[in-house]
Amino acid sequence: MNTHTAASLCTLALLLGLGGMSRAWAEASTATQKLRIVGGLAGLNQYTRNEEPFWTKELQRLSQGRYTAEIAPFDRAGVPGSEMLRLIQLGVVPFGTALLSNISAQYPEYAAPDLAGLNPDMATLKKTLAAFRPYLEKSLRERHGVEVLAVYVYPAQVLFCKRALASLADLQGRRVRVSSATQADFMGALGAIPVLVGFAQILPNMASGNTECAITGIMSGNLLGLHEVTTHVHTLPLTWGLAVFGANAAAWETLPGDLRALLSHEIPKLEIAIWNESERETAEGLACNRGQPQCTTTRKGNMTEVARSPEDERRRKEIFGDTVLPRWLQRCNQRCKELWDQTIGRAHGIVAPAPK
Repeated sequence: MNTHTAASLCTLALLLGLGGMSRAWAEASTATQKLRIVGGLAGLNQYTRNEEPFWTKELQRLSQGRYTAEIAPFDRAGVPGSEMLRLIQLGVVPFGTALLSNISAQYPEYAAPDLAGLNPDMATLKKTLAAFRPYLEKSLRERHGVEVLAVYVYPAQVLFCKRALASLADLQGRRVRVSSATQADFMGALGAIPVLVGFAQILPNMASGNTECAITGIMSGNLLGLHEVTTHVHTLPLTWGLAVFGANAAAWETLPGDLRALLSHEIPKLEIAIWNESERETAEGLACNRGQPQCTTTRKGNMTEVARSPEDERRRKEIFGDTVLPRWLQRCNQRCKELWDQTIGRAHGIVAPAPK
């Protein structure tokens, strides 16, 4: 770790008030205990309707007042997403949420379950994660000292465009906002020009003309206001957005036994609720962008829906097999081929090519 990173970690510890492992994460001698949680993305319903109420209200109710918690979304807590896994490992953030797309820049194997073009629907995504999850949990525990308590998902990430398009082929030559290497691989294979842009900068980039299309969550794009500056939305989920909610292993073990038992019983229910929310919001996000009655928010657009065609589906499979998977393997190593073939590849009948 360099001096700058070390200083940043110290500053974060002070800013977040999380302190070190020795500072009251167990407090077993007291009658009550307050946990401090770093949750998912602010403003999205996965956080506001599920994570936040669970930690600020349900935990206290379920424990009959013995345990309480505070939660802050990681993108408003001063925590760099790319550093989250490291911060949990160090115990600076004993309980935190890490986006797999963020940590996969340093650890490419964790990108495997959400590679662009792999999961065209939620049923496929669930099958993919079920195959990969045992490795994910074992690897994070043994390599990073992180106990996986849940895996969350965000609504489908799809294409919003300023100009009309009838199929994915029409993206040729267009500048498209992407948020990960795997999305960039997919867009590049279509002849588009991938532009890496943070979520908060999507609208300014659209306004400046730096991008004319954007890949983002179908509901988060609506909440951001993309339906007001774009005209067409393609319905094919390119990626989803998986996040691990984990605990520093030592912090987890120092919790009172009854609290660990309670969280082990209740957090899986929270995970299910978030997956259900994501599936519902994928459908509602499309309804809102199109301005349909099924939209329960006030942000109704008038966008044109571009349904995936048989040709789009053919191209998805082709690009995934010929470009996305091989390039992921290039960023990874031979061990990742073995990992793929033993987990996701086996589940879907897709054998990974040998890394070049």
